[in-house]
Amino acid sequence: MTGMTSSERPLLNRRLAEFGTTIFAEMSALALRTGSINLGQGFPDTDGPEEVREAAVRAIREGRGNQYPPGPGVPELRTAIAAHQQRRYGLSYDPDTEVLVTAGATEAIAATLLALLEPGDEVVALEPYYDSYAASIAMAGGTRVPVTLRPDAEAGVFRLDLDELRAAVTPRTRLLLVNTPHNPTGTVLTRTELTAIAELAVERDLLVVTDEVYEHLVYDTAEHIPLATLPGMRGRTVTIGSAGKTFSFTGWKVGWVTGTAELVTAVRSTKQFLTYVASGPFQYAVAEALRLPDSYFDEFRADMRSKRELLADGLEQAGFTVFRPAGTYFITTDIRPLGESDGFAFCRALPERAGVVAIPNAVFYDHREQGTSFVRFAFCKRTEVLTDAAQRLRKAFAH
Repeated sequence: MTGMTSSERPLLNRRLAEFGTTIFAEMSALALRTGSINLGQGFPDTDGPEEVREAAVRAIREGRGNQYPPGPGVPELRTAIAAHQQRRYGLSYDPDTEVLVTAGATEAIAATLLALLEPGDEVVALEPYYDSYAASIAMAGGTRVPVTLRPDAEAGVFRLDLDELRAAVTPRTRLLLVNTPHNPTGTVLTRTELTAIAELAVERDLLVVTDEVYEHLVYDTAEHIPLATLPGMRGRTVTIGSAGKTFSFTGWKVGWVTGTAELVTAVRSTKQFLTYVASGPFQYAVAEALRLPDSYFDEFRADMRSKRELLADGLEQAGFTVFRPAGTYFITTDIRPLGESDGFAFCRALPERAGVVAIPNAVFYDHREQGTSFVRFAFCKRTEVLTDAAQRLRKAFAH
């Protein structure tokens, strides 16, 4: 009798075999190798507010957070998160039992899904979706069930088909994984859409995990409405937030979870065996950041809106179909008007053709054919960088 030896057996387990090096690592390396402008990965090229940076320095110098912080997060930050949710949305959370600090939103997503899923449970998620969703569902042994946001090129938006969402729920569905404002499409779900999601969750007794890391980046007439504010939802919703996108400190990796004590306890039980704790001094700084006046959030949003306009106009002038986002700091484009159809090939050739790096949206889809012709650009960069990128794209593609 013969069998596979340990040296012949694949090292990566079957659940994660489909996940290799992320597209972000590949495209960022390509940007460095070619000296291109990196509009692929979503990180700012400037630091956040000086007073928040100084708060981190002060915490280090005063010895706050240099050793292991408390497992749930430092009390100052948990209190600030609870106050932020109350002030902005009227959501009341006990900072001692209903708030958990995590190593960024990515850990919050992983810890939540690992805590709440049993092997075989189905998770309905809106595709395209942030790549960690699929990996986290796989690590938990769950089954992802994508519901595709459909492009409406005439209106310049991606739309959720509520009938398709309802049809995706089966007796095996454990939870809905919702992201609004939505990365990568820039869609901000409306009150009508969110109400339908809430009614479905209540009717089918589903948990909901809602990723709201772009909550402060909504534009024009769009409004961010936390799902937990809707009837019947506070007790079944885990809300995930993050400091990285709002304050431009993505490297600090400070995220959080809010929910009922029972839900947060479940997530904390998993989180303690992942990072245990992280970002000690930065937690004190983020507590101060969350207490910044409304003017900071208004100015930050206005600055990003102007950058959205700058890059979107440049992309349109270059010949792309542009889905101007209602939220986030990403723009999805369709490359078919350029005579292209393969987003992967387009993005891999783009640095040589235009000196710009972007991300093919197909990596965010289970149904890859749905995203083949879409490409995502990030506009969380300095104005002069976006101006240069827009000029390069116009030069390469405009006729």
